[in-house]
Amino acid sequence: MKCIHRTQRGFAAIAAVFLIVVLAALGAFMVTFSNTQQLTSAQDLQGTRAYWAARAGLEWGIGSVPACAGTTLTIDTFTVVITCTKLTYTEALATPNIFQFTSVAHSAGATVGSVGYIERSLSASIEK
Repeated sequence: MKCIHRTQRGFAAIAAVFLIVVLAALGAFMVTFSNTQQLTSAQDLQGTRAYWAARAGLEWGIGSVPACAGTTLTIDTFTVVITCTKLTYTEALATPNIFQFTSVAHSAGATVGSVGYIERSLSASIEK
């Protein structure tokens, strides 16, 4: 008959509890990492959409050159603010105009600093 020492009793239960705690922590880390990756991917996609909305606003502003009027557009889920500045200068006998456009697209309904807030800005200058 085998003799079991008192110090060896219950070791398997302690090892099993330790293993369960380690596996639960690993599972929680994987869920957190997965959620972070999903949020980052969604923000990247929204950033690309905001860039193209800003570009569309810039092209709209350039298309309305003689008026040089600032305006606000809604493109998809973005608010696009287009500003135009007209500068005139004299060079020799000519007086050309320089139009400076800025288009800023930001998420409609989101506030600065919130997780869903995305903003992209583009600018261009043309001479006419």
